[in-house]
Amino acid sequence: MFSAFHQIVEQFVKLEAQEKRILEQAFTFKRVPKKYKLTSKGEVANELFFINKGLVRLYYTKGEDEITGFIFKENLFASSYDSFLRRVPSLQTLETLEACELLVITYQKLEELYVALPKINVLTRKVAEQRFINGQQILSSFLLESPEERYRRFEVQHRDLLQRVPQNMIASFLGITPVSLSRIRKRMQQPWSP
Repeated sequence: MFSAFHQIVEQFVKLEAQEKRILEQAFTFKRVPKKYKLTSKGEVANELFFINKGLVRLYYTKGEDEITGFIFKENLFASSYDSFLRRVPSLQTLETLEACELLVITYQKLEELYVALPKINVLTRKVAEQRFINGQQILSSFLLESPEERYRRFEVQHRDLLQRVPQNMIASFLGITPVSLSRIRKRMQQPWSP
């Protein structure tokens, strides 16, 4: 249950066996079905998740539309981070796209862990840095790339998600309509001619 988790953690901090046990005790294991809301818009996000198995989508609601902000997959930490860190109602919803197996830590347990295991401060800083970098890359792609270029980047970086995530959610993440995404994919399948 913790093997993938420890492999990811070890990329950022080295823990002794006793420290690993302290870390494990702060988390609970949870299995949830597809379409399960982990955090809803308007609620304060009280949990941080490590995804052992499955996909989680973070999305915004604007009128009747759902706008995909990010898709978390195996071996990533997921949460409505702004709400979780600032203790304010979430602007986002966090929902499973597949049945998931998650390691879960509450805000309170994480605060206690900072005291019991100071190395965790480094881990959470590194996770936050990665989240910031991802956010900057997404923003840059919207400012500098065409929709086709954004799709090509997504295809290269997240090829495994193309079959796991509905096309309308991928289109939303890329900031285009499902019809535009279909056209882009169709153009890319055609042989190139000078």
